Amino acid sequence: MNLNLESMFSVRDKTLLFTGGGGILASHIARALGEGGAKVILTDIVPLDALVEEFRREGIMVEGYTMNVLQRDNVEEVVSKVLEKFGRIDALLNAAGGNVREAITSPEVSFFDLPVEALERVVDLNLFGGAIIPSQVVARYMIRQEEGGSIINFSSMAALRPLTRVVGYSAAKAAVSNFTQWLAVYIAREFTPKVRVNALAPGFFVTKQNYALLYREDGTLTPRGEAVLAHTPCGRFGVPEDLVSTVLWLLSPASSFVTGVVVPVDGGFNAFSGV
Repeated sequence: MNLNLESMFSVRDKTLLFTGGGGILASHIARALGEGGAKVILTDIVPLDALVEEFRREGIMVEGYTMNVLQRDNVEEVVSKVLEKFGRIDALLNAAGGNVREAITSPEVSFFDLPVEALERVVDLNLFGGAIIPSQVVARYMIRQEEGGSIINFSSMAALRPLTRVVGYSAAKAAVSNFTQWLAVYIAREFTPKVRVNALAPGFFVTKQNYALLYREDGTLTPRGEAVLAHTPCGRFGVPEDLVSTVLWLLSPASSFVTGVVVPVDGGFNAFSGV
């Protein structure tokens, strides 16, 4: 067997659309894949102008669009613009998501007092906006492409190991994992096996959203941060670069027989029982 490893793991000239593209993890992944020759489409509800200009200075082919993943009409409008400009979308990376403070339990607020509206916001953002709506819009075009395409959803360690306090987020991400498997089977059986659907389940990566849960203001670990590291065999938090190789594998021809999987990138957290 003569394997061309360079072409097997290549995304050169592929058009990759990111939701939540202004986030720390998504933007790092997008930059790395752009440096590898991919055409990067960043979408987000936050301003992207500075990030797009930064990418262009680095020689990355990039476009940025304001897009609200919870508004299907807006998603369809942006996708139409992307298709008009690039002719195709080879991959959709659903990185939009997050949590809200009102949906988190604490010593002051028990589960029984959490507002249902806050929990609904978290589910809407992570499941519907973070996976279902963009997949409905993009996959409709992707299944018509001769070479197919790839969808990568962002699940979470909270989907595999229900974590204390983040009840809404854990439930939403568990639903994302289940939806990933359902959509992979549905598209492969009803339309084409050339469109693959997989998900990442990142472990603990320090972001703006979870910094206060892991670190105190003086930079020392909180009890929760200490507990996470104690249950992470690799002994550290993840950094965005840790996700790039797994994403590259899921996007490239190297994983052409992989669909419907949720890949933990967690330093061993999910495998460790604590004993």
